[in-house]
Amino acid sequence: MTNTFPTPDRLPSPGGALDLSGRTALVTGGGSGIGRACALALAQAGAFVHVVDRDADSAKAVAELTGGRAHVADLADASAVDLLPADADILVNNAGLQHVAPLTEFPPDRFELIQKVMVTAPFLLMRRTLPHMYGGGWGRIVNVSSVHGLRASAYKAAYVAAKHALEGLSKVAAIEGAPHGVTSNCVNPGYVRTPLVEGQVRDQAAAHGISEGDVLADVMLARSPVKRLLETEEVAAAVLWLCGPHSGYLTGTSLPLDGGWTAG
Repeated sequence: MTNTFPTPDRLPSPGGALDLSGRTALVTGGGSGIGRACALALAQAGAFVHVVDRDADSAKAVAELTGGRAHVADLADASAVDLLPADADILVNNAGLQHVAPLTEFPPDRFELIQKVMVTAPFLLMRRTLPHMYGGGWGRIVNVSSVHGLRASAYKAAYVAAKHALEGLSKVAAIEGAPHGVTSNCVNPGYVRTPLVEGQVRDQAAAHGISEGDVLADVMLARSPVKRLLETEEVAAAVLWLCGPHSGYLTGTSLPLDGGWTAG
């Protein structure tokens, strides 16, 4: 009997190196932190990387390291997405920002800004790049969510709301993309050693009236059995794996990199 169901192609041996030669990736927030690590990992696997960041110097520096191309864009401006490449085979939605304040004191304009960068921009980028992925019969969307896409914490109304929205958006993309060979998944880091987390430590210290060291040990990592910050390279390794052929059957899911936070 003839097998009429599609089968995966380009499957290497389980221990083989991931080869993304000929693929094009677009990474937002690619100038620093997790985005920089993702851009480097994708480039090392052979992909051509478009590095998108609002900071021109950072974007240029990473593009030079990867042999890719820098794009300066403020993703809070929806029109900026129209100037970014549409021919990406791999989309890594990573750009983000944080603001810490009680709900009753949370600035509405800051809440709106965070939704624009972390929900609307990923939606617009999916909308822009999916036709190319569909046309090629292959694509990978990886959304850098957070443990806060699965759990909530006080004082982070905008961030938690945005990450939960990104989780839902990712699942819709997974369902719609499946017939076209496109997967969409989230990675959900706990606290990562990035400038964003360093800023959170300072903000939490001010909010709670304690030292930055106590924030790290007693607040941020209180719910994590693994008592250390996650490294950006560890997140990038998970993102890279989700872009490979062995992950073609994994879609619409969330991969916690949270030190066991969500296990409890």
